[in-house]
Amino acid sequence: MRCWVPVRFACCAVAAATLLAGCGGGGASSLSTGAATVASNKRMQITANTSNQGSVSVGQSFTLTPHVSGGGGKLTFTVQNAASWMSFNTSTGVLSGTPNAADAGTYANLVITVSDGRQTASTAPFTVTVLEAASATGTADVSWTPPTTNSDGSTLTNLAGYIIYYGSSASMLTQRAQVANPGISNYVVTGLNSGTWYFAVAAYNTAGTASGLSNIASKTIS
Repeated sequence: MRCWVPVRFACCAVAAATLLAGCGGGGASSLSTGAATVASNKRMQITANTSNQGSVSVGQSFTLTPHVSGGGGKLTFTVQNAASWMSFNTSTGVLSGTPNAADAGTYANLVITVSDGRQTASTAPFTVTVLEAASATGTADVSWTPPTTNSDGSTLTNLAGYIIYYGSSASMLTQRAQVANPGISNYVVTGLNSGTWYFAVAAYNTAGTASGLSNIASKTIS
């Protein structure tokens, strides 16, 4: 699909970025079972999650919140066999962390124990698997119409190139690619993870003066 939308800037005009194709993959997962609770004086029980196991991808956040029933009074939590990349809150029992590439693997026999000073209860042993990050293979072809005039209507004679801004948020185009060739009117952005990406283009002249951004276009990588 191509959609040309002229936009006027401070020094020159650049048309809308138009995306043609993309593909890719990636994702994240986390576990959460609700906030810890305290009942009356019934037999205390604690659960981590229904399957007692979970997975998280490298670079993605992991959170597990245990659910407590029964017992009474102030609760304190302990954990056994937590990995070095995991943080544990002894007041809430929340187990969390963000693993890096070196942490890929399986972490078994984790156990969270809760005590109210009179009773104790432990979860069944559970496993957390850290998955290697999927390679980022998504692409997007960003196209634009080369400007021919300055914002004051005069002929543009010193166009030097373009800068493609992109990111996973329309308000935070934190990544960029430069095309130092005024004759180019498209650029293929590579290495995109799954999700929606946003793109805009700015032109610049030989003096280094850049225009404002074009309208923002988006592409969803699946």
